[in-house]
Formats: sequence, C-alpha cells, structure tokens
Amino acid sequence: MAEKQTTSSGYDLMLLIPTVFLLAIGLVVVYSASSNLAALRMNDGHFFLKRQAVYCILGILMMIILRNVPEKYLHRGAYPLLGLSLALLLALHIPGLGLHAGGATRWLRLGGLAFQPSEMAKFSLAVFLAYSMAKKGPEMSSFTKGVLFHLAVIGVMMLLILSQPDLGTTVIIGAWTFVMLFVGGARFWQLGILAATAIPPLIYMIMHAEYRVKRLMAFLDPWEDPQGIGFQIIHSFLAFGSGGLLGVGLGNSKQKLFYLPEPHTDFALSIAAEEMGFVGVALITVLFGILIMRGIYIALNARDLYSSYLAFGLSFFLGLQVLINMSVVMGLLPTKGLTLPFISYGGSALVMNLMAVGILMRISAKQ
Repeated sequence: MAEKQTTSSGYDLMLLIPTVFLLAIGLVVVYSASSNLAALRMNDGHFFLKRQAVYCILGILMMIILRNVPEKYLHRGAYPLLGLSLALLLALHIPGLGLHAGGATRWLRLGGLAFQPSEMAKFSLAVFLAYSMAKKGPEMSSFTKGVLFHLAVIGVMMLLILSQPDLGTTVIIGAWTFVMLFVGGARFWQLGILAATAIPPLIYMIMHAEYRVKRLMAFLDPWEDPQGIGFQIIHSFLAFGSGGLLGVGLGNSKQKLFYLPEPHTDFALSIAAEEMGFVGVALITVLFGILIMRGIYIALNARDLYSSYLAFGLSFFLGLQVLINMSVVMGLLPTKGLTLPFISYGGSALVMNLMAVGILMRISAKQ
C-alpha cells in the first residue's frame, strides 16, 4: 500500500503542489516572454497571458472532474476516446477546418481558438494502451496476439500525425510505445527487431526534407551559420549564459526582444533561464522531478494492472516531453517543436497535461 500524501479532500499533495507551482511559474514566464510580441502582433501585451490563463482554468476544472470520475468510465472511454482522436486527426485534412501555419497543418479551428489533435492523441493512446495491455495480460508476450495489434492501431495514429507533417511527435509516440509494450510484457528481441526496421525509414524522412537536414546541421554546428540555421539555438545559449546563478530579473530578458522566435512556446525555458538563472531552472527541474517520480510511484503501487499501466504511461509521456524540450533548448538534441509542459504557451497541451494529473490523482486516491 502506497504511503498517503493527500489533503482532507483526497488530493495527492505530491502531485498537486508541484503542479500548482509549475502553473504559476508558467504564467509568469509566458507573460514575460510574450508581452512584447503580443503588443506588436495583437496590440495587446496581455493577449497570450489571458489565453493561457483561460486554458489553465479549463485544465484545472478537467483535472478536478477526472480526479472524481469513477474508474469504470475510464475503462469504457478507452476506445471512444481513441476513435475521437483519430477523427480529429482526419479532420485536419478537411478544407476550412485545418489551420495551416509554418508549413504544417497541426491545428483545428474551433471558433476563435485553435486545438491541436496530436495532444489528445497522446492522451488517448495512454488510456487505450493501458486498457488493452491489461486486458490481454500474458498474451502480451506473443507478437501476433499482443504486440502486432497495438502496433497496427498506434501505427495508424502515427501515420496521421506524420502526414501533418510532424515527424518529431511521431518519433516521440513511437519511443513511448516501445517502452510501454516492453513494460506490458512484450519481449525485448521483438521490439529490437521493430526498432531496427524503423531506423532506415526515419533516416530517409530526415534526409529527404531540407528543413530537417538544416535542423540537424544546426544541432551539429550552429556556429557555422549563426545568422541562419544556427540563429535560434545560439540565442538560446546566450539566454542561458546571461542568466548566471540568479538571472537578470523577471521581465529583463533581452533574448525575448525578437531574437528568439516565439520565445513563449518551444524556448520558454530559455527565457526562464535568462530571467531566473540557474536557481530558477533548478527549481523547475526539481518540481518536474517530484511530479514524475510521484506518478511512477503511484504506478508501482496501483491496485490493478490497468491503473498501473495508465499511471506509468501518463507519467512517462510527461517525463519524455520534459526531457526532450530541456535537451533541445540546451543544444543536446536537434530543434523540435515540442513545448515544455505547464511552462510553455499552448492550450491543448496544458489542458491534456492537467487531465493526466487528474487521472494520476484518481489512481492515487484508490491506493
């Protein structure tokens, strides 16, 4: 039985406290990083802050609802949620619904808002895979009965995301799937063969897309073209270097002044590093560490296999996104359009991540 760390109303403090702090830090960072950009583009310096606050409130409401939803409804919702995600990904290709920006179609128009179906896809895959693997049980060690079915379902989802195009998210889902199948009982040699089979197509897709090659070149040597492909990551380095131990102070970042493109999204951590320094980045890292480790602890102590798989899947997805975003902004991985959970601007991701925390709280309360 897991040690209880809950409030009187049953909310797991080890999940709730870091989540609240990360949300608060995220609102501060989004406002600081986006105010100049918003004033120029929208004639309103509070534009992105107000939107992020609305999504934050919506996400908290969803977190509370999922914290109190009976587990039987989560079981029943696995396939409908998966079907809804597939339908939304297909809807991106319907003229007038898909929003084309930056060379990709990744958002759906919903009135005055834009929704990113791939974020729901990640969430639905965690629910589906946990339910299906728990139901199959020992059959997961069989390639035909356990592995192949899940690969077929998730493969369709990955192809739809790849068609946007979004290779980065596709690779992340693929890596997450391999780990989840291994945890669920698939044999290592089976997954090893599949991984080896996936590498040649991945290399082909990278080498036959000019912008992907440029990202790779910028990762290998950004200083070769500091005013071109290396511009973004170099200014991220400058932000981290300028921050020092305690930072230059909230609102005083220079890199947000139209040096770092879209500083409130993918590179929000760079602005946080510049303004809050090493101490601020360390605090953010510790908060994420507490949240993710608590999620894994809940998974290890869950009362049933489905809850265990679900808690691990959601926690691992969150941790993988944190690791990749932090690695990108520090030049440890090639640039990829992936936001930092709870910190970066982005309503779809924020709501889905808070929903994941709500489910973790639900599983924790039942231990």
